[in-house]
Amino acid sequence: MNSLLLSLMAPSSGTPSWFFLLQIGLMIGIFWFLLIRPQSQARKRHAAILAALKRGDDITTAGGIVGKVKDIKDDRITIESGTATFVVERGRIVRVGEAVSPQA
Repeated sequence: MNSLLLSLMAPSSGTPSWFFLLQIGLMIGIFWFLLIRPQSQARKRHAAILAALKRGDDITTAGGIVGKVKDIKDDRITIESGTATFVVERGRIVRVGEAVSPQA
């Protein structure tokens, strides 16, 4: 079984070396389209959702706290939930209104 796997992975004497390089390039392309690109797009969508954050928006944090934005200062967001007031980091917000973050 091991020799079969090795013969499939390694180029044989009849296979041109450019074919092996093409296989490696295809594997890298598949990983890029299936893993790297979607993660990059999700990160951009999350940043866009957080950039559009404003006072009065209903939000949900990663910890499950639901509230309204009371104040925004750089990376800190003050939210009001019930009678309590919390300060959370902007990156910990996973939902703004109906827009759910891809990282949630």
